[in-house]
Amino acid sequence: MNYADKFKKTFFTENPVTGMLLGMCPTLAVTSSAENGIGMGLATTFVLMGSNLVISLLRNIIPARVRIPAFIVVIATFVTIVDMGLQATLFELHKTLGLFIPLIVVNCIILGRAEAFASKNSVLQSFIDGLFNGLGFTFSLFILGTIREILGSGAILGMTFIPENFRTVLLFVLAPGAFITLGFMLVGMNRISKALGGK
Repeated sequence: MNYADKFKKTFFTENPVTGMLLGMCPTLAVTSSAENGIGMGLATTFVLMGSNLVISLLRNIIPARVRIPAFIVVIATFVTIVDMGLQATLFELHKTLGLFIPLIVVNCIILGRAEAFASKNSVLQSFIDGLFNGLGFTFSLFILGTIREILGSGAILGMTFIPENFRTVLLFVLAPGAFITLGFMLVGMNRISKALGGK
């Protein structure tokens, strides 16, 4: 595996959000701020790395006919760890992300990487795949959350830096703002992908 090429692909040409349009539910729902985007992205990254690691370790043991239920059990275990960990250490973030933490279980990015990659490759490669895909997902959520937070409230990571007389647009912290911002992000990332030699 060429790790530099893999990194470039998961961040740009094959980014889970802007390249393959996966994980749209949390992407649009929790990115009203950069902090929420980072929180959800890192939680998903942890689950991706952990589930890819375990599934790769067990790939020759899990019978083919029950592989999907087995994958979901493994994923759900790591989601439970994340859920309880956030509740114990970052309660405010846990409260903000709410229902979307348990819904990581059905995030198609995680099940997709388990089926397409971890079940067929070595432990190290599967772990790196989970890390890079998770960081690519986090990157997209952070950018989306940052844009929405700046335009919607004149702040980033809770710190106001835009002059008081600057008129923010409430639309960007609401659901329609997520769709509008994502649309512009898709255009921008498509141009970057083409510049990097993507198809």
